[in-house]
Amino acid sequence: MNAITDIVRSLQKFSIATTFGWLDVKQRYRRSKVGVFWLTLNMGVMIAAFALVFGTIFQTPLKDYLPFITAGMIIWTFFNSTLTEGCHTFIQSEGMIKQTELPLFLHIMRLIWRNVIILLHNAIALPIVFLIMGKSFSWTMIYAIPAFLLLTLNVAWMSLLLATFCARFRDMPAIVANFIQVTFYLTPIIWMPSLLPERSSILILELNPLYHLIELVRNPLLGNPTNPSDWIWAASMSVTGCIITIAAFSKFRNRVVFWL
Repeated sequence: MNAITDIVRSLQKFSIATTFGWLDVKQRYRRSKVGVFWLTLNMGVMIAAFALVFGTIFQTPLKDYLPFITAGMIIWTFFNSTLTEGCHTFIQSEGMIKQTELPLFLHIMRLIWRNVIILLHNAIALPIVFLIMGKSFSWTMIYAIPAFLLLTLNVAWMSLLLATFCARFRDMPAIVANFIQVTFYLTPIIWMPSLLPERSSILILELNPLYHLIELVRNPLLGNPTNPSDWIWAASMSVTGCIITIAAFSKFRNRVVFWL
């Protein structure tokens, strides 16, 4: 079975991936009275702490900073969790992979759906912040939907590529986790791009792919116009990444089960 066939078969079994994804979330918060809304509470506490500390350090008006960091943290948490868990997807699904004939990409779909559910719970924090800060909702927010789909496509090929190679090289998850942690501080999530000098913004912002992926979704959520360069970066990454990932997955797919 090649990569394309595996992906097509996985898409045909979409309901299986969504069912497992729901079960993963329910299992995580089993017997909890608040349930999955612990996700929203945790996100709210984290955002409040960041806003209090870094808003004071950067001397940024809370009305602008709080919605900015809220949208950024929601998107970042989805990106970070999906890629970090993606490294272990095939490893943790070893029993199912060895005992069933389910296509491998199905496990990636399960991972993404699980984190989409978590993102939707975390997203409740954004309208609450808007109401508290007196910020109005804008029709441009609708553009966040196609932007998020493009972000998800990029996350999907990254997760599949990482899951494949992390099954072979068990040191890679730690390397990936450290790399993602560094990019968190290099990307304007808890600090605003306007704080950077013009010379530094070219290197840290314009040449930072993660910045464009975050901005692609964050700008419409905040009611700001989308930047064409963000769409170009995200689309180029998705095309290039999908080609590379499909080629690598086609070559190594049949070896994954022996690496586990």
